[in-house]
Amino acid sequence: MYKLLELPGDLDTRPLRQALWAHHIGHRFTHQENRQVLWLVDPEQRDAAARLIELWHRGELDTASAAEAPRRRPGIASQAFGQAPFSAGLIAVCVLIFLAMIFAGDAIVRAFTIVPLDIVGQRLVPGDLVSDTLAGGQLWRLFTPALLHFGWMHLIFNMLWVWYFGRQVEAIQGWRRLGLIVLIATLVSNLAQYVTGIVLFGGMSGVDYALLGYVWLMSRRRPESGFFVPQMLMVFMLVWMVFTMTDLAGAFGFGNVANEAHLGGLLIGLFMGWFASRNASGGAGHDASGESSSGENK
Repeated sequence: MYKLLELPGDLDTRPLRQALWAHHIGHRFTHQENRQVLWLVDPEQRDAAARLIELWHRGELDTASAAEAPRRRPGIASQAFGQAPFSAGLIAVCVLIFLAMIFAGDAIVRAFTIVPLDIVGQRLVPGDLVSDTLAGGQLWRLFTPALLHFGWMHLIFNMLWVWYFGRQVEAIQGWRRLGLIVLIATLVSNLAQYVTGIVLFGGMSGVDYALLGYVWLMSRRRPESGFFVPQMLMVFMLVWMVFTMTDLAGAFGFGNVANEAHLGGLLIGLFMGWFASRNASGGAGHDASGESSSGENK
């Protein structure tokens, strides 16, 4: 995210916000002490934003300027890949794998589980992490369980949080940082679930909780970075995690949840957020010049 300007904290910026959105200029205002800071998602839009800001300062920003905004809007997919290509691509991969599971069924699941699965008679016989996954060269299995989803609701909710949190990381710190978080969180959350003795699990929610922890801690320790998590959302996510760990969750039909993956993801996300926030460039956004400143459901 790109820092464009700072304004007094008591200034009414609603007309400016409306004009920016009318011109499809992605932005965010953050509050720091007695100041408001305007951040842009796309630095290539800073000239257009600057023109609107100048009109706003002169008191000439009215409905006429909003009427001049582009009327053709790109499709949802084009907007998503334009704003956050890594996040959108990750979601697309998960959706495609889910659709493949509908047609290929067990073949996809058995190829993506953390250890190989064999069927002997009526029994499901899991392989071994060390001798089969590691020594056998099937290293992709350490990561691919996160791509499995066992129902539409499971998929939709996980992808919602991937988009909400992942887009922030990608916009502010770039796709490489997001990719690193996803890779590490996937490995840690999958292993955290495996050590409980469960081998048939899947879902991206371990990554979701890692992103939650990362974004939340960055927003607390580096508020100038532009990261933001609503307090009630943080409370909801934590309450939900604790709720699914109780027997009460099963009574309401929320059993078979990969709780250890959630906890492992959250902890590694908090650690990465703490580490990144200690570095001068770890949590900084970009300034206006463009320089960096039916298994277990997860």
